[in-house]
Parts: sequence; C-alpha cells; structure tokens
Amino acid sequence: MRAVTVQPGVADSLGLVEDQPEPPAEEGPILVEALAVGICGTDHEIIAGEYGEAPPGADRLIIGHESLGRVIEDASGTLQPGDLVAGIVRHPDPVPCLNCAVGEWDMCRNGQYTEHGIKALPGFARDRWRIEPSFAVRLDPALAQLGVLLEPTSVVAKAWDHIERIGHRAEWQPQTVLVTGAGPIGLLAALLGTQRGLSVHVLDRATDGPKPELVAGLGATYHAVPVNDLPFEPDVVVECTGAPTVVLDVMCKAAPNGIVCLAGVSSGGRTIDFDAGALNRELVLENNVVFGSVNANRRHWTMAAQALARADQIWLESLITRRVPVNRYADAYTPGPDDIKVVLEFAS
Repeated sequence: MRAVTVQPGVADSLGLVEDQPEPPAEEGPILVEALAVGICGTDHEIIAGEYGEAPPGADRLIIGHESLGRVIEDASGTLQPGDLVAGIVRHPDPVPCLNCAVGEWDMCRNGQYTEHGIKALPGFARDRWRIEPSFAVRLDPALAQLGVLLEPTSVVAKAWDHIERIGHRAEWQPQTVLVTGAGPIGLLAALLGTQRGLSVHVLDRATDGPKPELVAGLGATYHAVPVNDLPFEPDVVVECTGAPTVVLDVMCKAAPNGIVCLAGVSSGGRTIDFDAGALNRELVLENNVVFGSVNANRRHWTMAAQALARADQIWLESLITRRVPVNRYADAYTPGPDDIKVVLEFAS
C-alpha cells in the first residue's frame, strides 16, 4: 500500500512509499480505509526536520495526524463496516503518569506519550491503518469528507473546555471573545465561540483573500489592526498565532477577570524588550489568567464531533482551500499563499 513518509530529523526527506507493508494486527482490531488526512504546521515542521520520531526499530515515520477513514472491519465489534472514523492522535505513556492513568493524556506530566504521525507511532497518511477502539471516534455520516476537520477542532474544543473551567472560579458571564490568527485553529476557535452565543472578534494581518469572508460567515467581526488599536477589552482571548508581540499584547489587553488561552506555539530565537513588571501588575490586579493548551483527550474529541455536526456544512467546506490526490502529495505539502486547510485525499 501507499504511505507518505519522512526520515525524522532530515530536512526535505518527504516521499511516497508505494510498497508499505499492511498495518500489523497489533496496531488494533479496527482496520480503516484512509479517505483523507489534513495538513498543518506540525507536518511542515516535521518535513523541515525540526522534530518527529519514528516508531521503535524504524528509520522512517509515516506522517499525517489529522485523519478521516472508513471502517473496513472491526474484530472488537465496536464499529460497523462503513462507519466514518477518525483516530485520536496521542496515546498515554506506558508508566503511566497521574493524568495518563485517567485518560487525560493531553496533560501528560512526563512526556513519554506517543502520537500518530508525530512521535513513535505511524501516522494516518497511508491507504489503510489500524487502531484500538478506545482511540477511534465515530463521526456523523452527514459530515462526510468534512470529518477530516475533527482533529484541529478537538484542539480548540479542549481550549474552550479549559477556558470555561477556569471562568467558573467566580461568577462568570463572558460576552466578548478575541481570537488572534485566522488560520484553521483560529477560525475553528471562533466557530466554537459563536456556538456559545458570544460576540466573537478575529484579528489577522490579511486584508484580502478568504479570511475576512470566512469570519463574516460566522457572524463575527474581522480586524486587521494591531491588538492595541482594538476598541474593546475581551473577556476571553484565544491566541492562535504564536507571534511573540501578539502574545504579549493580548495579555495586557484582556478585560478584568479575563482569560487568555495560548493555543499557538512560538518559534524561539527572538528577543523582545518588554516591561515584565507592568505585565505582572496587570495580571495580578485584574485577576487575569493566562494558560497554555495543546492536544486533546477523548472527551474533547467527542465535543469536537458534536460541534462539527452543529456547524454550517457550507462554511466548514470553505475552510478547505485545496484537496490534493495522494499521487500529487508534494503539491499538498507545498504551502500556497491563500491556503487555510489543505487536505491530501486517498479515496472518495
């Protein structure tokens, strides 16, 4: 079968293997035909050789962690042939730590977790894959090809789950949300904000292209100005750019009792001169909270599936700016100027 692989740590080693062995039974009783995988910044960083880890004993890593497939067979009887399914990316560490032991592997304390297509587990960019029932999420058949958005939606479902848990430390009636960054994560974070009945504002540098229209399609407000020029203080911020100046600005912009969720990952190597004392004063005197959020556990995947099922399907489809067949895999992994979400298709 076909599989898209890299040699971890080696830049530009991406290739399509035509004779990849079938997935072994020990990977799980559920055999899945791959329909598509979504492509994100993590994939580009792995291709650039920045990180990634092959399974034990292997030289190459099958990439792809945003999955969509159709069940071929399930020896466990959990799913039925033909069911649409996505595979949960992270698996708990073998120790396990306190969090992994109770199914909260997204909060792993010792870093020994594994991840499909990223760290020590083969990914989903192959014609067929297997998985354990506890890591398979059944999708509403009405989602069809849009189910490939489940993994990024699970990331923001977790972010919102933790925002709401923190918010209820006191009487909490948020009204205004600021999402910084109108990539897939930012747009999906905005979607979940509008589903909560909040007034959502999205900030991004783009002044044309599809992003302003996508934000308007949610009934949200688009801004292409610096954070400090916004005429309001948000109750909630979901920061999705990872840009250091934006991160610092939103920390200072949040309203009293505000919550800032950092969902974007910053690249290192850049130093910014800022007044740490003023930031500390702002956070302490206004009872503000800043926290980081990454990955998701099964509860969040279920929340994400429910959110996608409630969403406007035409709007979701518009997030996918390119669908590329697997025989043109190199094109799929080459970023385009107007890309939001690119999907590599294995089957229809």
